[in-house]
Amino acid sequence: MSKKIAVLIPCYNEELTIASVVKKFQKELPQSDIYVYNNNSTDNTAEVAKEAGAIVRNVMQKGKGNVVRAMFMEVEADIYVMIDGDDTYPVEDVHNLIAPIQNGDADMSIGDRHSNGSYKEQNSRNFHNFGNNLVKNLINSLYKENLKDIMSGFRAFNRDFVKHFPIHSSGFEIETEMSMHALDKRFKIQEVPIGYVERIEGSFSKLNTYSDGIKILKTIFWLFKNYKPLTFFTYFAALFFLLSLIVGVPVIVEFWQTSYVTKLPSAVLAVGLMLISLMSLFIGFLLDTVVRQHREFFELTRLNS
Repeated sequence: MSKKIAVLIPCYNEELTIASVVKKFQKELPQSDIYVYNNNSTDNTAEVAKEAGAIVRNVMQKGKGNVVRAMFMEVEADIYVMIDGDDTYPVEDVHNLIAPIQNGDADMSIGDRHSNGSYKEQNSRNFHNFGNNLVKNLINSLYKENLKDIMSGFRAFNRDFVKHFPIHSSGFEIETEMSMHALDKRFKIQEVPIGYVERIEGSFSKLNTYSDGIKILKTIFWLFKNYKPLTFFTYFAALFFLLSLIVGVPVIVEFWQTSYVTKLPSAVLAVGLMLISLMSLFIGFLLDTVVRQHREFFELTRLNS
């Protein structure tokens, strides 16, 4: 039985490249439905995409995360392919990308731009490489994984993942959230090496290296708190415990030597810091229990859907 494939292309001001991306998918996946989700473009992106044969829909809320939320809610398919509309990903690699989904070996497959060195070779913004590596190393260390390309915009999903992904991000941090959600909820992930080419002349990236980089790091911070609260609050407990010792040890030494406490403010501060440390640890244990119960409920929801 053939599976229904939907190609999802979030777009903002990509009139120079969107027709090329649509036509390439028409050639590679002629049986698929190709959706272009236009996010308040000020150029002719929507018109060009429609002329090329895509199904065009509009999302008024700004931000890639908002677009992905709309796509996942509205589109019905068995296999979903998501790709940026900037024509930087080789569409011919889509067959390798969807193969693990078709075979049931993965819930999400990620187009890995780094294994063959194509992204580092083609991308002219060095700080992007630094940012990608930073995010990758943070998430891999958090989940003891070895993913190569956390922020790739070329991915494939099965229906199970798409319909069980509660999206919180509104902007370019959406790929980071996808990766962390998949790791935390133990979805099967496979990375597929793909190529990468720089944008054509006249086409510009909408990703701001600094402001969007900060948003991505903030997303990791909050998802870390939500997904692994015990580890998160244990770090804070250890920090306040250490500060309490730094402030309190001189008070203890003084009392041991003289049987008096003259540094009363230091003693009060040390006790306060120790209480914060213990409270942080308690909160971590409490929230970890809640998260574990939520994970069990999530698994049951997947089984019964």
